[in-house]
Amino acid sequence: MTQEPIVKRRRSKEEAGTPRRIPSQQRGRERVERILSVAMELIEKNGSDALRMGDIVEKAGVSFGSLYQYFPDKTAIIRVLAERFNEQGRQCVESELARVQSAADLQGALGSIIDGYYAMFRDEPVMRDIWHATQADKLLQEIDAQDMEWHSQAFLAVLHRLWPARDPEELARIARLTMQLVAAAVRYAISIEKEEGDRAIALFKAMLPADIGAVSETPSQSM
Repeated sequence: MTQEPIVKRRRSKEEAGTPRRIPSQQRGRERVERILSVAMELIEKNGSDALRMGDIVEKAGVSFGSLYQYFPDKTAIIRVLAERFNEQGRQCVESELARVQSAADLQGALGSIIDGYYAMFRDEPVMRDIWHATQADKLLQEIDAQDMEWHSQAFLAVLHRLWPARDPEELARIARLTMQLVAAAVRYAISIEKEEGDRAIALFKAMLPADIGAVSETPSQSM
């Protein structure tokens, strides 16, 4: 196994966990893609916790200088992969929400989004590992928070369109809470055996309110 040099350049806090630059030349872009591809292979085999820069250097056939030219540490690599996976998920969410034309369409769209994310994480172990990594690493939690806010805002735009007279702040709370619950349900379902995970997802979808527009912060007063 290739050994990392003992003496390494000190990195600032601002630099840690952040890719340095996107290469403009094709050769540089191809090198970055090779690094990311190798990183994904290693993560799939051993998990992100075991990812080592030295292993990437050896398997990708690049020098430490080339690797550090683009990625100061493994967190920066995981960050780029997480952002790519997030973009893939966002495209699916945009597609489903674009089909919502009435309140009656909303529950079905949410169900499709849940099924889509659950299938992606079940079928792609690297995506699943990286999603967990973004929860455990403080430098990566920002990525997860930004992605969650994007989903909340996308869902909020639909709620505004369907119920323009509703209190915007209340709708925002509904949107954020809904997306948090969706993420929590999927995260739980992929952490258990597939058969039980399938059941958990089906149960969660059945628990979604049939009419989100009727959800209110103020409970109804029973006589």
